[in-house]
Amino acid sequence: MEGMSGPHVIRGSVALPEAELVWRFSRSSGPGGQHVNTTDSAVELRFDLANTEALPEVWKQRALQRLAGRLVDGVVSVRASEHRSQWRNREAAAVRLAALLAEATAPPPGPRRPTRIPRGINERRLREKKQRSETKRGRSGRDWT
Repeated sequence: MEGMSGPHVIRGSVALPEAELVWRFSRSSGPGGQHVNTTDSAVELRFDLANTEALPEVWKQRALQRLAGRLVDGVVSVRASEHRSQWRNREAAAVRLAALLAEATAPPPGPRRPTRIPRGINERRLREKKQRSETKRGRSGRDWT
């Protein structure tokens, strides 16, 4: 569609292809004015993630796995109705979809390397533990009443 604010980049040089986006418009239940009952300002944006050629195969598999709960037949859907203007809702939906796909296609975090507790800290913890134990043992004597 011409006039949109440019390609919505997922990450790097990969962007949402306009040809693969399916737009649907309906009446918004949000804020409105005189035209609220006649204007289709709510936007639903659908993207066929399972059959797209725009994403690298690794990204596609990662996104399909991470978004499995949101997908309906391999299609991810995003809705926007917070603005009165259909144009602004279109922008919001496209940005939301791009952010969702960017998060879903991100590489997994690296493995966690366990840290070692410094010896001095461990010795201090054991010393304080022994002191606390002595204090409590001292309370259980016969003359403690």
